[in-house]
Amino acid sequence: MTETTMPRLGDVAVLGLGRTGESVADYLLGLMPERVSSVSVFGGGASTPGDKTRELEGRGARVVCGTDVVDGRYDLVVASPGIPDSSDFFVSAREHAAEVIGEPELAWRESPQRWVAITGTNGKTTTTSLATHLLGAAGIRAESVGNIGTPPTEALATRDAETWFVAELSSFQLATTRLFHPRVAVLLNVTPDHLEWHHTMEAYAAAKEKAFANMCGDDLAVVSVDDEWCRAAAERLEARGLRVCRLSVHDEPSAGTAAFLRDGMLVVRLAGVEHELARVTDLKIFGLHNAENALAAAVVALELGASEGDVREGLASFSPIEHRIEPAGEVGGVRFVNDSKATNTDSVEKALTAFDAGSIVVMLGGHDKGTDLASLARAVRERCRVAVCFGAAGERIARALEEVPSELVVVRAPHLREAFDAAVGCARPGETVLLSPSCSSFDEFANMAERGRFFKGLVRDLSERAGDAS
Repeated sequence: MTETTMPRLGDVAVLGLGRTGESVADYLLGLMPERVSSVSVFGGGASTPGDKTRELEGRGARVVCGTDVVDGRYDLVVASPGIPDSSDFFVSAREHAAEVIGEPELAWRESPQRWVAITGTNGKTTTTSLATHLLGAAGIRAESVGNIGTPPTEALATRDAETWFVAELSSFQLATTRLFHPRVAVLLNVTPDHLEWHHTMEAYAAAKEKAFANMCGDDLAVVSVDDEWCRAAAERLEARGLRVCRLSVHDEPSAGTAAFLRDGMLVVRLAGVEHELARVTDLKIFGLHNAENALAAAVVALELGASEGDVREGLASFSPIEHRIEPAGEVGGVRFVNDSKATNTDSVEKALTAFDAGSIVVMLGGHDKGTDLASLARAVRERCRVAVCFGAAGERIARALEEVPSELVVVRAPHLREAFDAAVGCARPGETVLLSPSCSSFDEFANMAERGRFFKGLVRDLSERAGDAS
């Protein structure tokens, strides 16, 4: 549709004053007065006026801070991710609007062609980045958007008709979709996370599955079948008549469209035609979970027209992403790895498989989400020699690790800095000190990226001290 044929949006309100809310407000203000009659921004109860609110007001927006109460009447409300639909803020908005949607839904409605959706509890960012990389290697224009950092509405201004949006979408973002219809959608895994937002696993899994809600026969659903929630989703999608690529790193699916490992080789089968792409040992990203991410990204690229050769070269050239099993240096024969993105137990369990059992000094802790720790404790006892537990969740994790007698050494530390020092004191040459916290960072840091960079700074300082002493 051209701009002249795009529907009027009328009076629109935006919930939230973070980056997403600001991007949506900026975009909507650019549509005034032709398609948008008014823009109101509600920052929420914790919001305060500042330079950005004054800038928005100067461009014609009404900005309301310091309250979760929405007033007025709106044709559309666009909610930022992370505002639960059960919250007073969201409920108040629903009472004053004809429709409440999320930011990706708005971006899709404004520019609905050439979308890929990638979701799952873990692996979304790596898979999104890798799929974009593989498409680029094949000469296919693509941009990573969504939860990976760039709101789709922010990217609309520079998007051309040939560019694919490869969108990393969280359960929060998908929960507020209604018409969203990607050409390819990927579901990597569903394990317990964000239950404080969704309340039940069923609601959390249903939000993830909304990525496929409007897909039809010409589209492709890529779904891991290595966990029970995803297997059930794959069966429901097949019952709808969708094309489903069954993805597994443990078994070879018999389906004509599948992605799997065969004797350490990444293989994608599309409509019965097999593509042998690369050996797991050829990848620069480590661990079985990253083989799964690579397979998913390869399916996306092949489905959208990339050649087997381009995909093979792209897989070989892709490097680890910051904070995701990212090599952070080596000092005194000890490797240091930054996996600060591991904010839930499942991601830690997968990260541990990237290293030799018995050679890991793992750092666990941070803000306590209250997640069950039984499975994490088993994995740590099986694969790690030392666990250093720190932060608000440190004591609870330490107790869980000590519930069953084992040879694992459990060390307690108050904060990340002290935990790092303890890990260095325990580590032996040939071992790996792995920051893979299993918790969010909010007890000590603004976000997981700040935590990861702090860890890397500690490694640099240690390296410099070791150099001075030599």
